[in-house]
Amino acid sequence: MVEPVFSLPSKWTQFLKNLAEEHDIDLNTTIDELFEWALTNDEDREQFKDWLDEAYPPPGEAEEETMAAGEEAAEEEDENEEKAEEEHHEHW
Repeated sequence: MVEPVFSLPSKWTQFLKNLAEEHDIDLNTTIDELFEWALTNDEDREQFKDWLDEAYPPPGEAEEETMAAGEEAAEEEDENEEKAEEEHHEHW
């Protein structure tokens, strides 16, 4: 099995390297333990997925949300126009 390769932002790389050195373990073990700690239970994994979906919506979902927001704004604008017309007619 091939291990996935990824890079960490520099601000976290040095922090994690320092932790690994302080505890006399390798960087991979430090990262593995971090993920184990952060995502051990179902609730934490679900919270992370929810956050990720909101921060970085899956392809297509962002477009759907944009369209829905546009439709809601158009409906609200129509309602405001209707109210304004009604108020205008009430005053005449």
